[in-house]
Amino acid sequence: MLQIEDTLVSLDLIERFFYCDLPNCKGNCCIEGEAGAPLEKDEFEILRQILPAVWNDLSPEACEVIRKQGVGYIDISGDIVTSIVNERDCVFTCYDPNGICRCAIEKAFREKRIDFIKPVSCHLYPVRVTHHHHFQAVNYHRWKICRSAEMLGEETQVRLYRFLREPLIRKFGEKWYELLELCAREYCQL
Repeated sequence: MLQIEDTLVSLDLIERFFYCDLPNCKGNCCIEGEAGAPLEKDEFEILRQILPAVWNDLSPEACEVIRKQGVGYIDISGDIVTSIVNERDCVFTCYDPNGICRCAIEKAFREKRIDFIKPVSCHLYPVRVTHHHHFQAVNYHRWKICRSAEMLGEETQVRLYRFLREPLIRKFGEKWYELLELCAREYCQL
């Protein structure tokens, strides 16, 4: 573990290689799992506000879930998460012509219909941040659906923290990321 400001960062971020491989995984991280994507407190309201801009990109099933339950709910751990369809898909999933699961929020952002890229937990994935009393833990959530991303990362020599540069800066700031990079260089002799 590394300590950077009020965070404890797993060495996996520095040691592991990772590069998303959507053609192989088909975006399963938005489908698999036990709950929706974790939301920051302000993100729940943002999702409600941008809903009209993404509504037509959502499946009829997702629209029905949102009508009944809203864009999110409090899960068994007491965290606010996105609503899900059939105990599986995030309500904000949409599929491209190749059957790859995409994020309707990110699609609207890229098309300049909204100015919010997506929840920070989604942007950071496969890194998860857990909040504790005096610190935040920053860990790599490793599971089989991302194996092809690990292999592609090894092939391209892209380390996890470098792949996630933009979302890590979004979450923790430029100075924090520079400190992480410095630690990585020293640790890996990069």
